[in-house]
Amino acid sequence: MLLPLLILLVALCVALGGWAAWFVVKDRPVILNQLWGGAIVEGVLIAQAITAAIRSATHGPPSDPLLFWGYMATSLVILPVAAAWAFAERTKWSSVVLLVAALTVGFLNYRLWQIWTGV
Repeated sequence: MLLPLLILLVALCVALGGWAAWFVVKDRPVILNQLWGGAIVEGVLIAQAITAAIRSATHGPPSDPLLFWGYMATSLVILPVAAAWAFAERTKWSSVVLLVAALTVGFLNYRLWQIWTGV
């Protein structure tokens, strides 16, 4: 895993979470542009998974491969599920769901870095 990609991902998650938090404060549901923001984060997550797979194959696996790939799979699933939920739920709670999902993905990626480096 590359540190710049991790920093970008966490920054995007915090930005998406902040945007969702603003909508929670304003008592507004998620809008389509926020879901597109989630799609951008998901695209970076896919790029990260591909990068991790390549580095794992060429430089050796992370310190705990099962835990690492479990976290990776979970982080890839959270935002699409949250987006579907937010799309179906047209109240301020959709913004809460997106906020929690974005912050969870950011935290999972921080943990991925820790697992990869063996911390």
